[in-house]
Amino acid sequence: YSTDSAPGGSMREWWLLVGLLCIPLLAVYLHIPPPQLSPALLTWRSAGAFFTFRSNNIFYRETYGAVGSSDVVILLHGFPTSSLDWYKIWEPLNRRFNRVIALDFLGFGFSDKPRPHRYSIFEQASVVEALVSHLGLTEQRVNLLSHDYGDTVALELLYRSDHNRTGHLTINSLCLSNGGIFPETHHPRFLQKLLKDSSFLSPVLTRLTNYMVFSKGLGDVFGPYTQPTDAELLDMWTGVRFNDGNLVMDSILQFINQRDEHRDRWVGALTSTFIPVHMIYGPLDPVNPHPQFIFLYQKLVQRSTVSVLDEHISHYPQLEDPTGFLNAYFSFINAF
Repeated sequence: YSTDSAPGGSMREWWLLVGLLCIPLLAVYLHIPPPQLSPALLTWRSAGAFFTFRSNNIFYRETYGAVGSSDVVILLHGFPTSSLDWYKIWEPLNRRFNRVIALDFLGFGFSDKPRPHRYSIFEQASVVEALVSHLGLTEQRVNLLSHDYGDTVALELLYRSDHNRTGHLTINSLCLSNGGIFPETHHPRFLQKLLKDSSFLSPVLTRLTNYMVFSKGLGDVFGPYTQPTDAELLDMWTGVRFNDGNLVMDSILQFINQRDEHRDRWVGALTSTFIPVHMIYGPLDPVNPHPQFIFLYQKLVQRSTVSVLDEHISHYPQLEDPTGFLNAYFSFINAF
């Protein structure tokens, strides 16, 4: 009788020992310092500047390019990355536009990441309006080029512009790319669902998410032949970890619920606007799968033109196929 319980007892002691050993290791791990900024990130940051929005510092980058043109393009990045997403197409845009402007949304990249804080698409739209005002461009017609999360921010800006809200932008054109703008065809990643809905698990999960988990998750939304390099992935992760951004992920992810709640407002803005609209779409996107997403888009947004890129391009088209992305964008922008 007693001999039967011995293995169980020793197993229990063994697990207890492992548990006790793990506690200090876990404590050390959870306070792992963020990775150092790479030369590429240091260069990107030093080329930018900050402005203050409701006592938070917002990072932005602006360059002057094409002489003899007054055209302005504003780039709105996706989740969970930053303005660095546009680095491959920055120079060609700079040759076409007089001013190229990008920002890191509140909670992303080099911008402040307050916590606790209720992050929202509405606030991010206000951040963009504040930046445009800060740069003295309120009266200027601007072209918006957005991706993923940025698509939804762009739709809120479009709503405000079309409804003549105070402080709104004067939008000349809007180009979206691979954003989950329709809740009914949007498939968030497993970890995203967990983080946005499990309030008790979130603080643990945000601390436990590490580079391995992150790079696997991000690699899954790039095409098989257009995977980011290790250096690019590390820069993306460094951008998340900067200012403890991993700890605000769960709060930022409420945007998925906000898209459900405000679907009529944002999809309505898109379907009713008379501003020129274009969609650039990487069709291998697991987040907004082909063909359901693009069929619904073409059905609902009949005034919009669409560019579907090569079949192996996935969720990050501006990084995976910068040439195809730019060709699609320039043929849209040069058509009016």
